[in-house]
Amino acid sequence: MNMKRLGIAALLAGTVGFTGHAMAQELKIALIAGKTGALEAYAKETEMGFMLGLEYLTGGKMELNGRKIKVIVKDDQGKPDLAKAALAEAYGDDKVDIAVGTTSSGAALAMLPVAEEYKKVLIVEPAVADSITGDKWNRYIFRTGRNSTQDGLAAAAALMGDANVAFLAQDYAFGRDGIKAFKDSLVSMKSKAKVVHEEYAPQTATDFTASAQRIFDALKDKPGRKILSIYWAGPNPLTKIADMKPERYGIELAAGGNILPVMKTWKNLSGLEGSIYYYYGFPKNKMNDWLVAENQKRMKQPPDFFTAGGFAAASAVVTALTKAGSSDTEKLIATMEGMDFDTPKGKMSFRKDDHQAMQAMYHFRIKKTQANEWDLLELVREIPAAELPVPVRNKR
Repeated sequence: MNMKRLGIAALLAGTVGFTGHAMAQELKIALIAGKTGALEAYAKETEMGFMLGLEYLTGGKMELNGRKIKVIVKDDQGKPDLAKAALAEAYGDDKVDIAVGTTSSGAALAMLPVAEEYKKVLIVEPAVADSITGDKWNRYIFRTGRNSTQDGLAAAAALMGDANVAFLAQDYAFGRDGIKAFKDSLVSMKSKAKVVHEEYAPQTATDFTASAQRIFDALKDKPGRKILSIYWAGPNPLTKIADMKPERYGIELAAGGNILPVMKTWKNLSGLEGSIYYYYGFPKNKMNDWLVAENQKRMKQPPDFFTAGGFAAASAVVTALTKAGSSDTEKLIATMEGMDFDTPKGKMSFRKDDHQAMQAMYHFRIKKTQANEWDLLELVREIPAAELPVPVRNKR
């Protein structure tokens, strides 16, 4: 009888051990994005790019270090309170090994203290506010996405020279951080450009008549080159401003790059220049070639701005977990500080000081002759990371 009980106990112990082993094999990654709301197009691209990146980097096996990868996707609707709750749920209830997100800068900022509370790594993609790797940063935060200063430095490198500049931006963290970064960039790059006006409009604005008139009034009598630069997330007012004929005052338009459906509406603005984080035709490397081919096959269009960002985040995850040989947080942090990783844009590197990914940007011009609906931009030049002196703004 005792032997029988021992046999049953041993069998049960074996079953429990096997189940625990099987569970340990699963590598859980949370992907948090604003899949509903104003930035849902960005979020969907990020998710697509992230999944494609995992597929490419694992050779289609979706397995890493002998563990099956499980991606848990959560929609924060672009709302800070929902983002905070989603990340806490991911770390606390879902027991994820690492998290990635989110789309809105406001939502991302709400998530930062949660990563610190749970002592788990959060890779921020694609939110851009400088404060994420600045004064709101903590040691568990890494960012693959570019920050506002990288945008500003790239725009300054691409466009400014000796000019009078006015800005139109959204009245929230993305817009205000972006314009501040741009102004700081002009100083750091010793540009001769002068900022003569800043105009901030609500995120939901659809009528830009009054804003444009104030900008035109500020610029029109200035000597020399005059530029109106538009810094906007989501549906862009560029064409509406162009319809108001700023050229009658000698005012040029400039813009940061956007997603392909938005830039398609700019096709009649040939010659307009700006800077951009990614455009599918610019990088020349094997990873980008695969991404372009696969996205074309599956989505019937080239990969977009945030698709590349999601892929970059996947590469950071896979590279870190592979090099660390573990999902232990301290081992990951030690591995990721200063870590190089390949992306569709080329090599990125997490700066040790603030965990910001240092990366190239691009100076573009809208093409005069376009072969198809997605043949939109020509490359003026790649702006290497070495030319973008991003200051360290955190307090480590």
